[in-house]
Amino acid sequence: MSTIRCDIVSAEEEIFHGDVQMVVATGEMGELGIVPRHAPLITRLKPGKVVLTLANGDKLDIVVSGGILEVQPQVVSVLADTAIRSQDIDEGKVQAAKEEAERALSGKDSNMSLEEAQNQLAMSLVQMQALERLRKNLKH
Repeated sequence: MSTIRCDIVSAEEEIFHGDVQMVVATGEMGELGIVPRHAPLITRLKPGKVVLTLANGDKLDIVVSGGILEVQPQVVSVLADTAIRSQDIDEGKVQAAKEEAERALSGKDSNMSLEEAQNQLAMSLVQMQALERLRKNLKH
């Protein structure tokens, strides 16, 4: 089995550091699957999930607000403003953030710009999807 090192960091902390079999993320031009010996590249990431297939075959979902993905011969790096492991997501906070963004988008909340509201809504929806996937996996 072949692996590649993966580092995922946010502005606040290191989220993941270790060997993985595969990294799947959503770049500007679509879905990316990175495996060992992948060609070097740099791309911006859309808000969404980064799914890691760990060296032991387990999967780990990390939700990012966007960022940069860089692939080098020995390492995949994800630099995100905000990143959180799916199991660390607080459903109550996500729901409150989603509702706040929806209010802002409907013009009922002037404390947030349109772009901020769209980004917050996108991040909230991705986090809710990650929670659903986590729940589904726990049932199996």
